[in-house]
Amino acid sequence: MFDVSFIPAFKDNYIWLLTLGKRAVVVDPGDAAPVLARLDADGLTLEGILITHHHADHQGGVAELSARGPVRVHAPGNESITGCTHPLYGGEVIDILGQPVTVMAVPGHTLGHLAYRAEGALFCGDTLFGAGCGRLFEGSHAQMADSLDRIAALPESTQIYCAHEYTEMNLRFALAVEPDNVALQARVAQVASLRAAGLPSVPSSLGEEKATNPFLRCSEPAVIEAALQHGAAARDRVSVFAAIRGWRNGF
Repeated sequence: MFDVSFIPAFKDNYIWLLTLGKRAVVVDPGDAAPVLARLDADGLTLEGILITHHHADHQGGVAELSARGPVRVHAPGNESITGCTHPLYGGEVIDILGQPVTVMAVPGHTLGHLAYRAEGALFCGDTLFGAGCGRLFEGSHAQMADSLDRIAALPESTQIYCAHEYTEMNLRFALAVEPDNVALQARVAQVASLRAAGLPSVPSSLGEEKATNPFLRCSEPAVIEAALQHGAAARDRVSVFAAIRGWRNGF
């Protein structure tokens, strides 16, 4: 299996760096400069780029990185992605550094959003965050709820490599939804300690997300009751998700 590390970018983005020896692939390089600096510092050769969706902070560095030499750019085929060489739509299995990686279509944040699943790892862009999920800029509540449900069906040991350091902020909202959730209270303390030490709060495990992330807990009685108090029209998964997401937007 390849190694995974992060390259910080902008205010709170994580560009994930996958390496096997001196071979490298990056996920969502919104900015080329920190990627090029890391490649040069570690003597790495970039051979591939994985893009989850079209927002500039996820694809803005592709052109400059591709200009250095031939690079395979895997990206959503139904979104406008600069330099895409290998359009994907979900369901494909691609080779990344000698490892099979399954492409998942996870619409919601954007309509063509993809996630990339390797052994024990999911690179999910802006679909699932630490204790949260992405805003719905293009997709419907039903689409996002379905995408999250399919992610939730993966093994609980799966490491969730999201694209932003949003966990501490998301946990404040999660506590408003479920103030009596003991696992959530423990995670708040853990993440506060990590961030105080200047350490990232991600990746997290899917099991941890299922225990503490309100958007993966829309069938839990406490979350349903909170949603009903914030405008949910019914108790079904999509209605509860829509109410919680709307509450989060204005939190």
